[in-house]
Amino acid sequence: MKIGENIKKFRELKNLTREQMASELGLSLSGYSKIERDEVDLTISRVQQIAEVLQVELSQILNFDATQIFNISNNQMVQGFGTKVENHNHSDDYREKYIKLLEIENESLKNQLKNLPKNN
Repeated sequence: MKIGENIKKFRELKNLTREQMASELGLSLSGYSKIERDEVDLTISRVQQIAEVLQVELSQILNFDATQIFNISNNQMVQGFGTKVENHNHSDDYREKYIKLLEIENESLKNQLKNLPKNN
């Protein structure tokens, strides 16, 4: 799954520039561009922040598919981004990848907690 590509597609659909996204996220243009090129590992919290800027659900970024916008097989407009498309064979793959991302984020948070000073 290419989350950066999904982010880029939503950004373009929202008519936002990379500069605008970088500014909203407090990143340099170079730093933001690396996100769209999938050159950095993103945390769930960063993807959530991006989703908020794009005004879409986190799951939409993780599961973006052109069929969310257009019903390619029938070439008809689909009613909204969240509409379930028939014969969508990738949902299990996306769910597994989402679970993996959550597990990675969970481990990262556990490690951060271990490194916090104890107040005894």
